[in-house]
Amino acid sequence: MENFRMRPKGDFIKNSSWQELYVLVEHWKSDLLFYKDDLKFLRHLEDKYFLWIKGEADLERIRRAGESILKDTRDCDDLLKRVDRHLSRISAIIDEPENQNHRAFREEHMELEDDIAQFIIKTRKNRSELFKIVELDVEVEKL
Repeated sequence: MENFRMRPKGDFIKNSSWQELYVLVEHWKSDLLFYKDDLKFLRHLEDKYFLWIKGEADLERIRRAGESILKDTRDCDDLLKRVDRHLSRISAIIDEPENQNHRAFREEHMELEDDIAQFIIKTRKNRSELFKIVELDVEVEKL
């Protein structure tokens, strides 16, 4: 699986300010909202394409691709909820830094980032697979 990093190299999470982390998480949220729209488009593509399929093997391939897209959609929704909670925690830390567990937050931050990176890798792979299925079938239909 490809390597995907979302944060600047080095000790960014450990040494960055709360405001910098907040901006980074806002960026993650923006990316996830883009993926949510992208997944909606892919579901629409899969639904429309499903109507044109004739071969049993193609039906199975498109069904599996559709299931992957559906799972990615649920994962995206879950990540968006986690990001919103994370943004709330950063706000609380900014407002009252002395009453917070900074170390636990930064560990949670890294875990969330890793989960988002894995989601992006998986979603790109599933998108690519759906496009390959559609492209192959369109090419066969041209013959």
